[in-house]
Amino acid sequence: MACSVAEMERSEIFDIAHLRHPIGAPVAPERLRELVGWLSPSDGARAVDLGCGEGEWLQELLLAHPGITGVGIDHMLPASAARRAEERKLSDRVRWIETDAATWDDGVFDVVVCIGASHAFGRLEDMLAAVRRRLRPGGQALIGDSIWEGAPSASALAALEVSVDAYPDLVGFVRAVREHGFEPSYGHVSTLAEWDDYQFSWTGSLVDWAVREAPTTEDRDQALAAARGNRDAWLSGARRELGFATFVLHDIAVSTRD
Repeated sequence: MACSVAEMERSEIFDIAHLRHPIGAPVAPERLRELVGWLSPSDGARAVDLGCGEGEWLQELLLAHPGITGVGIDHMLPASAARRAEERKLSDRVRWIETDAATWDDGVFDVVVCIGASHAFGRLEDMLAAVRRRLRPGGQALIGDSIWEGAPSASALAALEVSVDAYPDLVGFVRAVREHGFEPSYGHVSTLAEWDDYQFSWTGSLVDWAVREAPTTEDRDQALAAARGNRDAWLSGARRELGFATFVLHDIAVSTRD
């Protein structure tokens, strides 16, 4: 959803907004665990999460596969990611790096995760190309991004401030995946209930913080404005039209890698 952030740091707004839903995508916790369970990294494998946000996907991956290590990359890395990793006793298995995921390069990894972060690279096709560059031959990836549930209405396009070609439909998503040498082994399309939980958690966390904890009137007003803008965009146009799909991928283009 589009929202204007001025005085408060944008990272602070998003950190607050994800307090009650650190997954950072319209995916229920049980679905997240199911998705990472489809990955099969060997002991000693390395994973990277490009645009990791709160780091929840990477941490669930590490919890599901105790023999691997991970790196979380985000240009606005919240302190809560490292804090939760410490609480889960994962600190010795994960590194957090605050930098641009599009330009960061530290070799290839056995598993590459990129959830809802295509904007960091451009569009879906750019994200898939970035995932491929960072994935070892024959590795696995876990990706998720927005889709259109059908032909978007004018109200949806206006609410999201995007054009029709901003997102593919589900068929177009899978087509792009295969064109980049990947084959989906499992997928999940977010339900309306998952979307509502995510959106109302996002706005609700900001409202609660504004009412109970905002240190200044200006911070209170800005948090409320961000919540209202996001809520209005969701309810007035995006709901039932904007979707989200997540796929577990195998690299099957080992012989044709760049």
